Amino acid sequence: MAEELFRMEGICKSFPGVKALDNVSFSVNKGEVHGLVGENGAGKSTLMKIMSGVYRADAGRIFIEGEEVKITSVAKAQELGVAIIHQELNLCPHLSVADNIFLGRPPTKSGLISDRQMHKEAKRVLEELGIDLNTYTPVRNLSVAQQQMVEIAKAISLNSRILVLDEPTSALTEKEIDQLFDIIRNLQKKGVGMVYISHRMEELDEICERVTVLRDGQYIGTRNYKDITVDELVHMIVGRPLEDKYPVYERKIGDVVFEARNIRRKDVVNVDRITVRRGEILGIAGLMGSGRTEIARCIFGADKADNKELHMEGKPIRVNNPRQAIANGIGYATEDRKYDGLALGLDVQYNINMAHLKDLSNFGFIDDKKARENALKFKELLGIKTPSLRQRVLYLSGGNQQKIVLAKWLVNNCKVLIVDEPTRGIDVGAKYEVYELFNRLSDQGVAIIMISSDLPELLGMSDRILVVHEGTINGELDAKKTTQEEILYLAAGYNKVEKKAQ
Repeated sequence: MAEELFRMEGICKSFPGVKALDNVSFSVNKGEVHGLVGENGAGKSTLMKIMSGVYRADAGRIFIEGEEVKITSVAKAQELGVAIIHQELNLCPHLSVADNIFLGRPPTKSGLISDRQMHKEAKRVLEELGIDLNTYTPVRNLSVAQQQMVEIAKAISLNSRILVLDEPTSALTEKEIDQLFDIIRNLQKKGVGMVYISHRMEELDEICERVTVLRDGQYIGTRNYKDITVDELVHMIVGRPLEDKYPVYERKIGDVVFEARNIRRKDVVNVDRITVRRGEILGIAGLMGSGRTEIARCIFGADKADNKELHMEGKPIRVNNPRQAIANGIGYATEDRKYDGLALGLDVQYNINMAHLKDLSNFGFIDDKKARENALKFKELLGIKTPSLRQRVLYLSGGNQQKIVLAKWLVNNCKVLIVDEPTRGIDVGAKYEVYELFNRLSDQGVAIIMISSDLPELLGMSDRILVVHEGTINGELDAKKTTQEEILYLAAGYNKVEKKAQ
């Protein structure tokens, strides 16, 4: 029998206008990796914030090794051995690896910080986890995966027995994911219990023993992962079967609406020509670091290009900055919605109208009535779930935040919409809604350039796929006739695939 380490019973939590959790129970055994899944807004983050002391439950009980405890703060959770690794890493980039591991509690000798002892202890913790890092390296010089390892080392240095990993692989390569899984298995051997939050089913299959599903703040069930199929799990998550992951759709593709030629930026971007037709979805594939995002940023004017020639509807346009891009009918939903896609501290209404304020202003003052009408229209059109238009975007689920990013550009009636990783970090139900939205936009004649690391997504939604390698277009494929293997071959720099889409 597995030995229970942590248990939550009958947890309830409400916010103004929203019941986030309703009688939810959850447990973790020693040395177990327990998957926690559900659509965005299902209550996963709220439950974990109660577990780690960020929120207090309105009702319910928490037990650690059979003894009831009160988790009243983050400090109390840490004292009890509970730690959380957030999707947005919480490190000081200018400090060293060792400084970050022992931040706020450095080893001291005779009342003074013992730098030597701190680096010695940091090295010991890293070696125990099988992590090879120089403890003197500033965190800003590390990759995302290495920074994540520092966060884990920091948690283990606090003698954490229960570790929550929130979407830990969202920005990692396959090799880095394998390294992370090695660390997780190492922690399992030490008896650490882990909660693994992820939308990636293949990862749950590889690393989790049990999986618990939440939906609309309620507990749906817990299953042994080996005893459940993906279809059954998806049905538990969304409450309905998803017959197809991608909507079956025939697009009416028109003439070329946008053309970019001779895009050059130092050694990062070297593209001869990109075209996209009215009503078309043009997929852009490539490995991490291939230059996909850099191409988009050059087109949009977010990064200065050494050279580029842009044409909209056959006429040359000048785009030296995002303001000119917007004026010429180009929208850009960025890869990191929280960092540069949204104003998280401001409300839904402002965020939807953010790229449209000039047209809502009279003598420098925003017409609040028009802004509200705009926001209400797109809230209903996209099915954005929010208690009110005045709700701060910070408190909405990832899926609803992504819809707001898209609404921001739809308000502008853009002719070309660039979307970078449009479904990253959102659940299967919300993904389907985004795909249906793209199809509706296609009907309206909007040309979509979709950058994605999700190859099935590219194959399921694109009409053509451009494959990027080291800043250049290494191939063009017909999405209906190609395979993941062909895309990966071109992404790796080979050009064996000769056939191009017409």
